[in-house]
Amino acid sequence: MTHRSDRTLDVRALARVEGEGAMHVRVRGGAVEDVRLEIYEPPRFFEAFLRGRRYTEPPDITARICGICPVAYQMSACAAIEDACGVSVGGPIADLRRLLYCGEWIESHTLHIYLLHAPDFLGYPSALELAKDRRDLVERGLALKKAGNAIVELLGGRAIHPINVRVGGFYRAPAPSELTALARMLRVALDQALDTVRWAAGFEFPDFHHDHEMLALTTDGRYAIEDGTVTTTGGLTFGPRDFEQHVIEEQVPHSTALHARLADRGRYLVGPAARYTLNRRWLSPLAREAADAAGLGEECRNPYQSILVRAVEVVYAVEEALRLIDEYEPPARPAVDVPPRAGVGFGATEAPRGILFHRYGLDAEGLITTARIVPPTSQNQASIEDDLRRFVAARLDFDDERLTAECEQAIRNYDPCISCSTHFLDLTIDRG
Repeated sequence: MTHRSDRTLDVRALARVEGEGAMHVRVRGGAVEDVRLEIYEPPRFFEAFLRGRRYTEPPDITARICGICPVAYQMSACAAIEDACGVSVGGPIADLRRLLYCGEWIESHTLHIYLLHAPDFLGYPSALELAKDRRDLVERGLALKKAGNAIVELLGGRAIHPINVRVGGFYRAPAPSELTALARMLRVALDQALDTVRWAAGFEFPDFHHDHEMLALTTDGRYAIEDGTVTTTGGLTFGPRDFEQHVIEEQVPHSTALHARLADRGRYLVGPAARYTLNRRWLSPLAREAADAAGLGEECRNPYQSILVRAVEVVYAVEEALRLIDEYEPPARPAVDVPPRAGVGFGATEAPRGILFHRYGLDAEGLITTARIVPPTSQNQASIEDDLRRFVAARLDFDDERLTAECEQAIRNYDPCISCSTHFLDLTIDRG
């Protein structure tokens, strides 16, 4: 290799993101001049699809945005539609929604931990290669994921793109006997989740920290999942209704996905690390004890340790699911009435990857006039680029193969949606 002070790295295909993307790095005079996370997938137009549809349809339509976290889209959609219609859902129906969301957290986090991220720390190119040497680890991960899938399947009607969710609640509420059978699986899963935290705590984490402002929902008395107040580590607090006043989305030339920033403050970060940092005190005692034993402090600013936070959140979600099942009393009706009215509604929930915002405008007949969806992965893009800029700058002496592999892992820290292959960086270097 020659002229290492001038390098251009073109990562032409990112396969472990939701959709199609690439990364471009330009180095001049031994300094990183530019880093771009390029999302080039054509727009999917879901917000346009929703205009003119009935107000009852967003939970089913938006669930198709993501096969990994459809519940998040359904819950944010329901929250926004119900807000527009002036209806509040509580009691056993709200508890069932939280239980359903726990299932999605368990299955999504476990997928990321065992099949996508752990191989990086253990020196394997994929989970398939890991399974050849440590079949027990992969089987534990699959068993834990199966427990999350079982919750989603029972409450949602199927494990992917649930069909039992509706505005106002559910089409059908489970019988207590069905949840009792589910609890037996979850009690086994709790031990598996604790083992996962202990196992991941043994990984070697690079010394890398960020200073991004973090943003997550918070709810006094419990770890925020399906509702809450938007809170940042910089001291901002606001409700979902004011989300668009504080979060500004902008088009950038190198991406078909919008970049988000906080008004007058700049980039920010959502996701497990932000949730943990802002909500740690509301973890269950067992989950907090697991976090302490794993070496997590009061906050998490090392993106590599996000795998630990996900593991701790799995412990919490399994425990919370067991609590909700133990206290469950079937609702008199599986859904409350939500009559249409003209208005605008706002909803925000905590998807596995971070806060997910929906806003809908309705006319008097319940037809959707406007729709806006702000997913977590797009909110993180500016912060990911900043981290990559600093990450690459400290590793310019690495050869191409090593730099490629470490950039892969650095991006995987943020768990971009829809992972579909093992190595996603096709690296081309042009040196002058």
